[in-house]
Amino acid sequence: MTIFVATSVFLVIIIILIWIYRHQCLLRDRASLMRDAMRHRDFAFRLPTKGLLFGEKAMQKALNDMGQEIEKLEAHNEVESWQRLTRVLTHEIMNATTPIRSISQAYLSNPDIKDTPYEEGIQAIYDTSSGLASFVTSYRKMTQLQDPVIKDLDINIFCQSISSLYSELNWDIKVPLSVKWKVDDNMLRQVFINLTKNAIEADAKSIGIEYVENQDALLISNDGHSIPDDVAREIFIPFFTTKHSGSGIGLSLSRQLLLKQGLILRLSEYPKRGYNVTFVLEKDRT
Repeated sequence: MTIFVATSVFLVIIIILIWIYRHQCLLRDRASLMRDAMRHRDFAFRLPTKGLLFGEKAMQKALNDMGQEIEKLEAHNEVESWQRLTRVLTHEIMNATTPIRSISQAYLSNPDIKDTPYEEGIQAIYDTSSGLASFVTSYRKMTQLQDPVIKDLDINIFCQSISSLYSELNWDIKVPLSVKWKVDDNMLRQVFINLTKNAIEADAKSIGIEYVENQDALLISNDGHSIPDDVAREIFIPFFTTKHSGSGIGLSLSRQLLLKQGLILRLSEYPKRGYNVTFVLEKDRT
């Protein structure tokens, strides 16, 4: 009997030691994953809490939430930095082009210049400076957004209205009728249109919109071309585009429109099943 008890205790101790070892390996791997995420500035990581003790679960949840908060703060800081830079650049460019345009226009109105070899060159200078001024004016809008008009919006009805604008796409909208957000519907509509146009340009045929209750967030997915990792890190930077005819302000402007009404737009690292790209639109709780 004594030998049986001793053997049982020994086996229990071995099992406990094996469990402790495996558990420590699990924690080590989690630490490595979070370290890699931080190194690559991927603050949207969310590691599962399954298999952790109650204290470790609380710690992991805090780390997950902290990563999201860092990402939101980065989004705020990035937008503010680009707004300041855009204001400076547009101001300096307008200061340089305005006198060139005025002087060239004055020369073009001079009868001594008309029908001379100089007219074509001066006209080219005027057209180029006018085009540059128009270009700058369009980008200046990014720093002069109007304040949002906040009101209750039925998200399901709103998403259905967006889908009706693009009937050529297959829409899968999973948003409960009870979901209502306090937003500016015009600003939010512009964001959804930008995301839909981007999906169409990426050859998407289907778009899915799903509400995630525990995050109070919308997942907006499409089956267009995947976004490479090196491009994904740049897509919210103003003027960045991989399209020949793209302006590079759609996603940056969308993020700014949402930030003004307390929302965050980010690209999910893991697209929804059945799609290649998923954007997350969620409340900003910073």
